Amino acid sequence: MTGPTGPQDSSSGSFGSQEPERRGRGLPRRSWFTLGTIVKLLLLGAVNAIVLAGLPTMLEQKWWVGIIIVGLSTILIDYAYLRKGAIPLKYLVPGTIFALAFQVVPVLYSGYIAFTNFSTGHRLSEVQVVEQLSSRISNVPGSTRFGLTILGADEGAGDIAFILTDDTGTRYLGTAEGLEAITPDRVVVGDNGKVASVDGYTALAIRQIADRQQEILDQFEVPTDQGIIRAATVTTAAIYERLYVYDEATGILTNTETDTAYRPVDGRFVSGAGEALDPGWVVPVGFDNFVRIFTSESIRGPFIQVFVWNYMFAILSVMLTFALGLGLALALNHPTMHGKRTYRSLLIIPYALPSFMTALIWAGMLNQDYGIINQILSAEIPWLRDPTMAKVSVLLVNLWLGFPYMFLISTGALQAIPGELKEAAFVDGATPQQAFRRVVFPLLMVALAPLLIASFAFNFNNFNIIYLLNGGGPPIVGAQTPAGHTDILISYTYRLAFESGRGADWGFASAIAIIIFVMVATISAFSFRRTRALEEVG
Repeated sequence: MTGPTGPQDSSSGSFGSQEPERRGRGLPRRSWFTLGTIVKLLLLGAVNAIVLAGLPTMLEQKWWVGIIIVGLSTILIDYAYLRKGAIPLKYLVPGTIFALAFQVVPVLYSGYIAFTNFSTGHRLSEVQVVEQLSSRISNVPGSTRFGLTILGADEGAGDIAFILTDDTGTRYLGTAEGLEAITPDRVVVGDNGKVASVDGYTALAIRQIADRQQEILDQFEVPTDQGIIRAATVTTAAIYERLYVYDEATGILTNTETDTAYRPVDGRFVSGAGEALDPGWVVPVGFDNFVRIFTSESIRGPFIQVFVWNYMFAILSVMLTFALGLGLALALNHPTMHGKRTYRSLLIIPYALPSFMTALIWAGMLNQDYGIINQILSAEIPWLRDPTMAKVSVLLVNLWLGFPYMFLISTGALQAIPGELKEAAFVDGATPQQAFRRVVFPLLMVALAPLLIASFAFNFNNFNIIYLLNGGGPPIVGAQTPAGHTDILISYTYRLAFESGRGADWGFASAIAIIIFVMVATISAFSFRRTRALEEVG
């Protein structure tokens, strides 16, 4: 091929190597600072600012593991979103971080707590317990009481100091370093006759004392040979002594008044006579929390009742809601039925309402004394007070809340089954009942079996309906732990952790939570394996 300027290779023509360059000449360069980039930088800046703001607190608490995890997470987020391309990272990094933070870590932490004595009275570390007990003080008998004037350096904003006046009128300056007598020439007295300042310390006004009240009354002390001087009120001070002294070499805590020695035993300081000091600290206890469930008669009996009812509640809830939902779906799926849309819209109303609000409404309606149901029946049925009736009430309310979901999924599955299959069954001489039992129902279970398993797992941990309807009551008589006749394991665990009359027992509650997790996981895995046989129907 020839052109005006001579021979021209066809490969360099309209499909040649120069075409991409010519196509890109007129396009404007893409600016790096687009609106999306600016928003991204602002959001990343906010994330980094939050991390930097929390860093001093983590350093103060010496939470090194948290500092490392938060630092690495922040670096990964910055890398993923500042790097060009790397689209998968932009989704995987935050998703992984949130999954670890809100799912994996809580599960692992709950597992750790289950093997400790973490509870009311055992929440601190051993170091914190020693500090708290060592800070307890008692009055020194026959010691001098002082009149007190509170001072502060730097016009009241700095270090605290005390002007102490004894019974003879002698004044002393008390600081964190010690106590010293002061001569009158060092004291500046105001017009009101009170001390105004001493050696650069200024008397605090009432408002300043109120702002620093905790520091003045609970923290500041003046060391002396007779003991420590602390403020008793804002106008008086006294000499105190440490009630307990800790020996780091032996780990023994000694009461200075009685000379009683307390040794660390299972997370508490215990004397030779068995007297234990509060608070205690968190220590590993192995499988003790799990053993308590099955060895203590006062715990084992109520636990078994709760355990059995939990399975009955989950199984019956799934069966009843599925039966009612499927029945309504079959009725409204009939070709001769009129007003299907209206009926279907009305039937999903319970599902559209918040479950916690519906449970509270039902609790009022089932009240024995003034509930509307008893008023309509002109009866005094103990719906929520009698153990048997309470279980019936829970199942009925859960039926009301759960059947619309089963109705929806059954309707969808029925409409997905080809009509030719039922017609073929009728041609072969099957009755409507036989066609449903041998054709329609097996096909329904192919789609619905996983959803029924999920519904069982949900009802196994259905905390809202149990707790909001009647709080798990009525209570089981003689139970050592807070347990009710309608409690399921999750509500029982919650009440152990937060409503126990003896204080919260988080370690024991976490052990039960681990058991719940294992049971639900095992049942779900077994059920999914069994439902594989239904795939052959499909």
